[in-house]
Amino acid sequence: MSILNVKNLSHGFGDRTIFDDVSFRLLKGEHVGFIGANGEGKSTFMNIITGDLQPDEGKIEWAKNVRVGYLDQHTVLEKGQTIRDVLKSAFAFLFQMEEKMNQICDSMSDASPEELEEMMEELGTIQDLLVTHDFYIIDAKVEEVGRALGLEEIGLEKDVTELSGGQRTKVLLGKLLLEKPDILLLDEPTNYLDEQHIEWLKRYLIEYENAFILISHDIPFLNSVINIIYHVENAAINRYVGDYDKFQEVYAMKKSQMEAAFKKQQQEIEDLKDFVARNKARVSTRNMAMSRQKKLDKMEIIELDREKPKPEFHFKEARAASRYIFQTKDLVIGYDSPLSKPLNIEMERGDKIALIGANGIGKTTLLKSIIGLVPAFSGKVELGDYLEIGYFEQEKQYADNITCIKEIWNEFPSYNQYEVRSALAKCGLMTKHIESMVKVLSGGEQAKVRLCKLINRESNVLLLDEPTNHLDVDAKEELKRALKAYKGSVLLICHEPEFYKDVANKVWNCEEWTTKQI
Repeated sequence: MSILNVKNLSHGFGDRTIFDDVSFRLLKGEHVGFIGANGEGKSTFMNIITGDLQPDEGKIEWAKNVRVGYLDQHTVLEKGQTIRDVLKSAFAFLFQMEEKMNQICDSMSDASPEELEEMMEELGTIQDLLVTHDFYIIDAKVEEVGRALGLEEIGLEKDVTELSGGQRTKVLLGKLLLEKPDILLLDEPTNYLDEQHIEWLKRYLIEYENAFILISHDIPFLNSVINIIYHVENAAINRYVGDYDKFQEVYAMKKSQMEAAFKKQQQEIEDLKDFVARNKARVSTRNMAMSRQKKLDKMEIIELDREKPKPEFHFKEARAASRYIFQTKDLVIGYDSPLSKPLNIEMERGDKIALIGANGIGKTTLLKSIIGLVPAFSGKVELGDYLEIGYFEQEKQYADNITCIKEIWNEFPSYNQYEVRSALAKCGLMTKHIESMVKVLSGGEQAKVRLCKLINRESNVLLLDEPTNHLDVDAKEELKRALKAYKGSVLLICHEPEFYKDVANKVWNCEEWTTKQI
């Protein structure tokens, strides 16, 4: 039985075609992985099926009475709301039912016997729904999910606008799970989640009885929870049965069959054209030439999909730094209160260190404290000599009028337009992206713009805050290769063991020195 049917969907932005006459169906119990390169339109598709975006053409048909829950990375959380408020808002429809029940009770005194009977019946229905949806144990349910996602340690009364990216994702995920929707729509849920909570989410999704659609570039996570793949590429969506590994196998086979058919047809076209050219002037062979020309005219030409440019990351290296990159003396990080015990740590030239641990314990704050963006709560950091530091920040807000070209030009004013375009193209961005405003690009495309700035400036130390978030599979693999080849030092925050284990020679677990409860 189809829960969702998408028919003949077409959509674009300006002259960019995102989808061209695509169809999609979601069946009961399907666990769908929705995959594709950065900028292919995965989040746009989610916005269309949830009704947040109207398509140019096509029909979106949900089964009747289906409740949809959507984990959107860009949901706005309002100042003044606490974590508890957001989690309790999952039950908003139940509070509305309770209000309706109270209104019915208030109007019972003036009702006729017939109206009273109807009211009693409606009250019974509402009461059953409230019990089914755990209305009378809401506070206990909120605290249960808060504990499971590590929100209780942060404090359920904390203002949501003060949360880190990972904490925010956990709050939105908690609200979604409390809503108990019939369908889950998850847009990169593992971004900003630490390993412990990724494992928890993995177990939850494996046991999830209903259908879900999951956008993710985390391949081990995808493989463990999905049974259907929908692949978005070149404005089309194709369905594959099985996990990501099975998809790769079938996709590679289809691609090679298409290439073989293309080569065979091109050879046939060449032979036919050659025959026509040699024989159309002769009276004796003109009919045969015309027959072959007709065959040429009727032929359905096979076209190969244009290969997407694969990113190439080559970090420019400055002269060698001194022996010690930094040394800390009783460093305590924090803002209004300490986030760590006194730290006496050091990093030597050539070290590649991964910082791991739960969200909200101060990994980003440590990175910023080392380079002086955040003052130490107490103690000090001593930086080495001859440091040329490259810093990749987790997120950045872009002004409305900043294009990719302008963003790079502002950083490298001596570049000419060809050099700017070339630098962006090497990071895997196409002309349609390069000429766009940065703020309208996908999260992965924005990350490539930030990486473009980083790789084109000479450095001998890289401080990278979750650089793999949003990056597609090709970009992630290329970044891993580039970091392994880099001769400088690397301090990396990452929650993907498959990535950092191949790059780092040391792993620092920040949970060992945090003052926060984990």
